[in-house]
Amino acid sequence: MVDQFVGTWKMSLSENFDEYMRAIGVGMASRQVGNVIKPKFIVSVAEGVISMKTQSTFKSTEIKFKLDEEFEERTADDRVTKVGSTIVSFINGKLVQKQTWDGRSTTLERALESGKLITTCTAGDVVAVRTYEREA
Repeated sequence: MVDQFVGTWKMSLSENFDEYMRAIGVGMASRQVGNVIKPKFIVSVAEGVISMKTQSTFKSTEIKFKLDEEFEERTADDRVTKVGSTIVSFINGKLVQKQTWDGRSTTLERALESGKLITTCTAGDVVAVRTYEREA
């Protein structure tokens, strides 16, 4: 099920990401950088633990987790979710990541469509879509 996401993905399109970053409280300087970088997204699985790495010239992050088990996360923009505040589930063929911090929340849904990895980022009524293509 999760194996279909395994691989290295390169971002090819980002829509409404500045509005999304603003909605989750990212400052202007970080938003400017976030709008121009095209990160790689690397998914791997080992012994039931999923690793999701985001690599760019600006910053690289990695989270390791088991499905449906809550964990603490430090995001690329330095938000920290406390233990029990980030959870990733596999729902209807999608990896659904829910983050909660400082009374706020966001959901990132990752789905495969036509061979592309589509990440839909939602915060309140703000939605951003980031499209990744598999690297050879």
